[in-house]
Amino acid sequence: MLIPVETLLIFIPTALALNMTPGNDMLFCLGQGIKSGPRAGLAASFGIATGAMIHTLLAGLGLAAVVAAHPVALEILRWAGIGYLVWLAFQSFRNDSGVLKPAKTAPATAMKAWRDGIVVNLLNPKIIVFVLAFIPQFVDPARGSVLAQFLILGVILNIGGTIINCLVGGFAGKLGQFLSRSARLARAFQIFTGCVFLALAARLAFDKRA
Repeated sequence: MLIPVETLLIFIPTALALNMTPGNDMLFCLGQGIKSGPRAGLAASFGIATGAMIHTLLAGLGLAAVVAAHPVALEILRWAGIGYLVWLAFQSFRNDSGVLKPAKTAPATAMKAWRDGIVVNLLNPKIIVFVLAFIPQFVDPARGSVLAQFLILGVILNIGGTIINCLVGGFAGKLGQFLSRSARLARAFQIFTGCVFLALAARLAFDKRA
């Protein structure tokens, strides 16, 4: 099996937890839904998903080429990813803004919201860094194509994110009011995410690969 069940049992819940954490992409979908209605919110979500898959494909192609030429590169990248996850955890713990506000967006048609979603995602440098820090930790060259594993995991991560963003964009009005008024919820999300990052980093640091 290209990706073992035990790996998926760890990857999927972790990916869902990360997808549920408010970020720029989610707030963009929220803003589009509030300003232009549910259709624009949903279209923005699919635009974000399109951009994320472009990021994933480019990262996967690059990673596969590097690993093919320099097998030790994946181990180096693994430890770089662990360090980045620890840094993300502490950033989550330190961020005490406590209020989630939708991104400011102009009213848009569904097509424009979709295009803008792609641009917003592609121009976010944190996305490519996160993709390269998170997904490779679950890739094992001994099991076959690095690119195929990367793309499968990227699709799983993207599906969860798209579902969450569609819910946010589709029910933007009510969710926007709830999120913007709940400082405790925002802080709870931040702390929970920080714990997820730390737990994942610890697991990866002590993971003994064959």
